[in-house]
Amino acid sequence: MRLPAALTAFSSCPVLGGCVGSGEDNQCPGAVAVQKRIDCHPQPGASQEACEARGCIWCATDVANAPWCFFPEDSPYGYSVGGNTVKTTKGWRVALNKRQALSLFGNDISPVMLEVEFQTKDRLRFRLYDPNRQRFEVPLKIDSPGITADEANYEVELSDDSSHFRIKRKSTGTVLWDSPLVDLFFSNQYLQITTAVPSTSVYGFGEHEHTSFKHSMDFVTYGMYSRDQAPTPSANLYGVHPFYMCVESDSNAHGVLLLNSNAQDVSLSPNPSLTFRTIGGILDFYIFLGPTPENVVQQYTEAIGRPHMPAYWSLGFHLSRWGYGSLDVLRETVDRMRHYDIPYDVQHYDIDYMERRLDFTYDKVNYAGLPEFLQQMKKEGKHNVVILDPFITKDEEPGTYRPYELGQEMGVWVNNSDGVTPAVGKAWPPGESVFPDYTNPRTVEWWTQMCLEFKDVLDYDGIWIDMNEPSNFLRGQYPGCTANDINNPPYIPSISDHSLSEKTLCPDSKTYLGEHYNTHSLFGWSQTEPTFNAVQQATGKRAFVLSRSTFVGSGKHGGHWLGDNFSQWKDLRYSIIGILEFNLFGIPYIGADICGFNYNTTYELCLRWMQLGSFYPFSRNHNAEGNSEQDPAAFGKEFAKISRDTLRIRYSLLPYLYTLFFEAHVHGNTVVRSLMHEFTTDEQTHGIDTAFLWGPAFMIAPVLEEGLKVPSTWKKNYATVAAPLNKIPLFIRGGYILPQQAPATTTTKSRLNAFGLIIALDEQGEASGSLFWDDGDSIDTIEKENYFLAKYTFSKGNLKTEIVKNGYQGADTLKYNKVTILGLKLRPHAIAMNGRAIHGDAFSFELSGARDEVLHTGIVLDSMKATEGLLRLLRKDVSRKSRSTIIAIGLGTFDRGYVVTEGMGGYGRCLVG
Repeated sequence: MRLPAALTAFSSCPVLGGCVGSGEDNQCPGAVAVQKRIDCHPQPGASQEACEARGCIWCATDVANAPWCFFPEDSPYGYSVGGNTVKTTKGWRVALNKRQALSLFGNDISPVMLEVEFQTKDRLRFRLYDPNRQRFEVPLKIDSPGITADEANYEVELSDDSSHFRIKRKSTGTVLWDSPLVDLFFSNQYLQITTAVPSTSVYGFGEHEHTSFKHSMDFVTYGMYSRDQAPTPSANLYGVHPFYMCVESDSNAHGVLLLNSNAQDVSLSPNPSLTFRTIGGILDFYIFLGPTPENVVQQYTEAIGRPHMPAYWSLGFHLSRWGYGSLDVLRETVDRMRHYDIPYDVQHYDIDYMERRLDFTYDKVNYAGLPEFLQQMKKEGKHNVVILDPFITKDEEPGTYRPYELGQEMGVWVNNSDGVTPAVGKAWPPGESVFPDYTNPRTVEWWTQMCLEFKDVLDYDGIWIDMNEPSNFLRGQYPGCTANDINNPPYIPSISDHSLSEKTLCPDSKTYLGEHYNTHSLFGWSQTEPTFNAVQQATGKRAFVLSRSTFVGSGKHGGHWLGDNFSQWKDLRYSIIGILEFNLFGIPYIGADICGFNYNTTYELCLRWMQLGSFYPFSRNHNAEGNSEQDPAAFGKEFAKISRDTLRIRYSLLPYLYTLFFEAHVHGNTVVRSLMHEFTTDEQTHGIDTAFLWGPAFMIAPVLEEGLKVPSTWKKNYATVAAPLNKIPLFIRGGYILPQQAPATTTTKSRLNAFGLIIALDEQGEASGSLFWDDGDSIDTIEKENYFLAKYTFSKGNLKTEIVKNGYQGADTLKYNKVTILGLKLRPHAIAMNGRAIHGDAFSFELSGARDEVLHTGIVLDSMKATEGLLRLLRKDVSRKSRSTIIAIGLGTFDRGYVVTEGMGGYGRCLVG
C-alpha cells in the first residue's frame, strides 16, 4: 500500500477542470469560456430552441458535463440594488429589484431583501428573503449576539457598480464569496445563487457516496433531499447537509452553510464556482472564517450545536444483523464471539426481533425469552440497542395495538393536504401505515410515552431509529399525489427519479410546521432529539441514539451510520470519505456497516474491513437479511484472532478516543480528520482520502484493495509498507502523548484496568497530550464538572502531569502502570518520580530498529491523585548519536516515514522506509 512518508516539500496539485480555451469560444460568438458557463436550462430536456427562448446561448462542447445552454455575460436576468443600505442592530440590509420581466420558472419575487448580520468576529450571516411575505425557514436556533464591524475578521461589500456581493478575509484580502447579482434568481419555487470560490480544494455537501473527499469541480452536480436509497455515487441519500469547506490558495480555510431544507442541488464548476439551487424557503447563508480547517468545524458546531458526548460503552465494538431469525441463532453468535474472546460491547436488534415488524413489540415465538436475554447481556457487561421505525400500522384489530390507538387519539400523524386525515402509506408492518409528525409537540409526548413503556418490556440501553427520511414503499401516499405545483414544481433538483414523492410522502402533505414540501428533509432531525430525551428519561443514563436520516445539527443528539452499503471493495474505500465528511458536518459519532450490508462478503474483504472498521468512531458489523453470517467469529480461528488483535488495539486506545469526543463536545473539534486538516500547507495532502486520523496524533492507513500486500510502485514522498492479511499499518505522530488502558472483552471490564501513556517525542524531544475521564455514562458529567482532566507535557527529560479538573469521584482508583517513551536521543541512567528515585528494575530500555531509544517503565504513578506529577529522566550521553525518529510499540510515526505493522498482542517492532 501507498503511504505518506514526509509531509513537507510537496509539489502543487494541478488545477482541476480540463476545460479548453479562455475568453470567448471561437465556435460560438458571444459565448463565455467553457469553464465559466452557468447552466441556463438545469432541468432535463434542453434544446437550442428552448435555450434561446430564455435569452441564453446554445453552444455545444466536448467538455464532459459542461452545459450547452448557458447565460451570456450580459445576462438579462438577476437583480440590481434598489436603494441605499440601511444600518441595523447587527449589520445592514438593502433592497434588490428584479432587472427585467424575463423569468425562468415564473412567479419571480421583487423586491428581495439582502440582509447581513455580523454575528461573531469569525461568523457572519447573510440572507435573501421576501420582505412582503413570510416564507419557510428552518427552525434551527442559532444564537446571534452581533458584533461591531470593526471587530470582524471579514469585510462585506457591494462592488462599486453594485453588480457583485462580496465577502473578503480581512487579513489577506482573499475573496471568500463573490456573487454577481445578475446570477441571482428568487421566485416562489426557484431560488438560485452563484459564487466564485478561491480554490478547487472544496469538501463537504451531503449526504452522498462521494468517490473522493476533495470534490471534482468538473461540472459536477449533487442533489440534496433525504431519500431511502442504498449508497450510489452522487445520488441523494439519507440526510441533507448543504455545508462545504474550502481551503484557500494560501492554506487558510473557511466554511459555508446554506440553511435550507427544501429539495436543492449544487453545481461545482471549474471556474471555480458553485451554483446553489433550491425550490423553497429562503437563501440563508452562514460563513465561518476559520482560518484552520479545525477552526471552521469548531465555529460551525458552535452555531448549529456541539456534538453529544457518547457513553463510553458505545465506543466499544457493536454487533448486529438483520435476519438472525431467532434467539437461538443470536445465542450461537454471542457464544462464538465469547469462545474466541473477541472484544464486543453492544448487541443491536433489527426488525426481525419484532412481532410481524410492529414497533414496540417483540416476537414471542422466535424470540421467546428475549427480555431475559437482554438482562443476561447486561450481567456480562454488555449493552443492548433496539431498532424502531417511524411508521405505525393502522390495521391491527381494535384494542390490540396501543401505539396506533394512542397516536390516533392524540392526533400525532402527518396528514394529507386537507390537514385533517392522516397520510397513509405502506412500509414494513402488515397492512397500511401512518407516519408520526415529530415536529408536533403532541407527537413528542406520544413517542416519549411509548419509549418509556417499551423499556419495561425490553430493557434497552439505546435506540436505533431507521427509515426516517421518511421511507414509504409507494410513490406518495394512497391514492397518489394530486397534480399541482407543490407535488410537481416547475423545477425539480438533481435528485433520484426527479421525483419529490418517490419512496416517501406527497409534498403537499401537512405537518405541524407546514407542508411536507418544506419539512421532508427535517423528518429524521425532528425525531432524533425527542428520541434522545426519551432514552435518557427511560434509562437514567447518557442517551445512545443512532439515526439514519440527519440534517444540520443532528450531531447534538445522535450518531449516524452510512446506510445500506454493499459488500464491495469500493464501499470499503468510500466509507473513509463518509466518516471524514460527517466529522465536517458536526456528527463525529459515525461509521459504516463493517463487511457491508448488501450482498455476501468474502473472507479477505471482511477481514480488511474489520481492520478498518475497528477504527471507525462507531464500530459496528452489520448485514442484511438473507446474507451469510459475517461476524468476526464466523470465519474461523485465524480470522477471529486477527480481528481480536485489531480490536484490542482499539480498546487499548479508547481513553484517547474518549478524550477526543470530550474535545468535540466542549470545543467542537473533529474526532476523525483528514491529513489535510493537520498538514494544510502541503497541497498533496488535500487529495488524500485513503488514510485518516484520530485527532491530530494517530493515523490509520488501511488496505483498501483486494490482494494488496505491498504496492507495486514507489512515488516521491511515499513509503511502501508490507501489510499482509494480519496487519493494518498504524502510526503515532511525534510530539504527542496518547493515554491508553489495558484492553478487555468489554469496556465494563477494561475500565477497571490500569492506564498507560505512549509518549512519542518530536525532533525537539517534546510531546503533549491529555486524558478526560468520568464514569462513562452519567448525564451531563461535563456540565456538572464531575470529571477528571489531566494535561501531560514532556520536555527536557521531564514528564509533567497537571490536573486541570479533579471532579471524578473515582479518581483515587486510577493508576498508570506503564509509561512508554519513544524517540529518546540520550539513554537515561536514572528515573525520579516527584523527587523520589525509581529502582532500576522498574524500567527497561531498548533500541528500536530505527536506532532510537525506547524506554518502558512499569512503575505505578499516583499522579492522578495529586495536583501535579513529575517524572524525570536523568540522562547520560551514549557513544553514538541516534536520530530522533519515534517507533511506537505496535505502531509507528507518520511524520518521519517509519512504520510498525505488528499487532497489539506481540508488540513487535519493524522499521521500513
